[in-house]
Amino acid sequence: MTDPNEIDALKAAVRGAINSAESLAALRDRIESLDSHGDVSEADLAEIARVTAAHAISSAALRGLVEGMRARRGSVAIEPVP
Repeated sequence: MTDPNEIDALKAAVRGAINSAESLAALRDRIESLDSHGDVSEADLAEIARVTAAHAISSAALRGLVEGMRARRGSVAIEPVP
């Protein structure tokens, strides 16, 4: 029998990862329009750092949750991405 709290946590973790990915995607046009010979403003760098940190954390949390769920079921751990 599945744990409803675990399923709710999985749903929340997926939502968090998707939301952070959407925030990252929202920066795409701004990043793509940067002049290759120009500089990046401190404000832009701070925003990129904030969004990428949020995405990394939310993705790691989701992965950790999934690995924990698999371990409780006796599944093999997910191989690290090279």
